[in-house]
Amino acid sequence: MKDEQKHRLSRLGRHRDEAPSNTAVIVVDTINPYCHPEADRLASRVSEALGGMSRLIQRADAAGAPLIYVNDNYGDWNSSADELAEKAMKGAHPELVEPILPAGRHSFVIKARHSVFYGTPLEYLLDQMGVGRLIFCGQVTEQCILYSALDAHVRHFDVVVPVDAVAAIYDHLAEAALEMMKRNLSAKLSSSSECDLE
Repeated sequence: MKDEQKHRLSRLGRHRDEAPSNTAVIVVDTINPYCHPEADRLASRVSEALGGMSRLIQRADAAGAPLIYVNDNYGDWNSSADELAEKAMKGAHPELVEPILPAGRHSFVIKARHSVFYGTPLEYLLDQMGVGRLIFCGQVTEQCILYSALDAHVRHFDVVVPVDAVAAIYDHLAEAALEMMKRNLSAKLSSSSECDLE
């Protein structure tokens, strides 16, 4: 067996008996005050994807799958999930934030750059949960979702992207990003109602 295959199997099998699910849903950058460049353009796309995001989050909760919010801290290293949520709810589009705010039972990780893994404890948390497969939802398809999917792939996680639960700024870049994830990262492109949470 190749070394890469052994590493993948060890990740998928770790803590298997203790974990409620081998799949986790990663919710990326949805706690957003929408006060940055191109925020209005993004907001219109988030509005279109909000139903898919909500559906996926509800399905994950019902299935008992780990749900982990990973969110930009916008340069405030003293912020908490509640403080970020409060600022976002006072921002330009609280109607895009409130329906998918994290609940107390959900895990929360702060990030500072595009990837959910860069400089964060996410990989350790996923290993402790026995997770080997990640479903990404949130924003932005051609930025943080793409870079996070790449980092997940090189760490031997299986990657799923429900295309109706991610939001882009530029459609042509999002199409290219999804194609890259499918071809280069072996990501499975699915929908929020059909992706497997087991």
